[in-house]
Amino acid sequence: MSPRPAAARATPSDQEALRLAFAAPIDRARATGLPLDRISLRDHIRDVEIGAFQAERGVTQRVRFDIVAEVVPDADAVASDDVDGILSYDTLIEAIGLELEAERLNLLETLAERIAARVLLHERAARVFVRIEKLDRGPHVLGVEIVRARTQAPAITLADDAPRPRVVLLPAGAQDDAELSALLDRLDGHAEPTVLIATPDFVPPVAAQTQAQRRIDLLTLEQAAWRLAARDRRCVVVDSRTELDWSMRRGGLTVWAPSRLVLDATHPPESEDPVTLARWFAAAFHAVELFLPADPRPGPVPERRITDLSDVA
Repeated sequence: MSPRPAAARATPSDQEALRLAFAAPIDRARATGLPLDRISLRDHIRDVEIGAFQAERGVTQRVRFDIVAEVVPDADAVASDDVDGILSYDTLIEAIGLELEAERLNLLETLAERIAARVLLHERAARVFVRIEKLDRGPHVLGVEIVRARTQAPAITLADDAPRPRVVLLPAGAQDDAELSALLDRLDGHAEPTVLIATPDFVPPVAAQTQAQRRIDLLTLEQAAWRLAARDRRCVVVDSRTELDWSMRRGGLTVWAPSRLVLDATHPPESEDPVTLARWFAAAFHAVELFLPADPRPGPVPERRITDLSDVA
C-alpha cells in the first residue's frame, strides 16, 4: 500500500484542534491562552421547548448547558471575600433562565448567542464559551458551541429600555370605516408609539383539532392586519420582537401580526380572541394605555373603552 500523501496526514496541530473541538468548554478556554481567571457551569440540564420542527412544538426536551466565563479579577473583592465584587455563578444560571423565559426559540445557535451576550453584560466578563446540547433527539447528542468576547457581543435591549406603546384594538369593520383616516392622523401625532391590532370582520372556519384552530384564528387576525395596512401606507405590519422594537422606536403606526409572538411565547395568552390577545400584548410590552371595544372584564394595564373610532384620542 502506498504511503498516505503528506497533504492528507493529520499533523499534531490538526490532532490538537480535533481534540479541542470535542473537549469541554473549559479546556477550550485554557488552550486559547488569555491569562484570565475563569468560572464555569457544567452539566446544567433543563427541560426546554425548542426546535424548528413541528414535532418539537408543544413538547419539552432535555437540553444541557456548559458555560465558561473568563473574568477580569478584582483582587480587593477576593481579599475581602466580597461576593458583590465578582462575577457570580448565579450570573451564568440567571442568563440561561432569563433567555429561556424570554421567548420560545427555534435554534440553539440563537439561544447560545443571547446567553453569551447576557453574560458579557457583566462588567468583569471578558470572554465567554457557551455549549448547548440536545440530549433527546436520538441515539446521539446534538449541539452548538460558541465563543464570544466583550467586543463581539451584540447589544441586548433590556426591558427597562424598551418603548412603551399605546395599544389600540380596533373594532370589527374598522378597515372599511370612513373615520379610519382621521383616526390614523390623530394617532400618528402622538409622542408614544402606537400599536394597532385589527379585528377580523368575519368568523373564521372551525377545525376539529385544537392546534389547527389556533393557527386558523391567528391567521385570520393577520389577514385583518394586512387589510388595515393596505388602507394606509403609514401602517407597518410587524411580527417579531426585533421588528416591533425597531418600529416602536422610530415612532409612527405599527400593526401587530400576532402568530409568531404567540406561538413562540413561553407564557402564551389563554385564547386567541382579539380582546385576550390585546391584553396579553399590552401587558408583555408594558403599554401605557390600552383602547378596547366595550368589555366589562378588568385588564392588566390602564384601559379605555371605545364604541367607535372617534373615541380614540
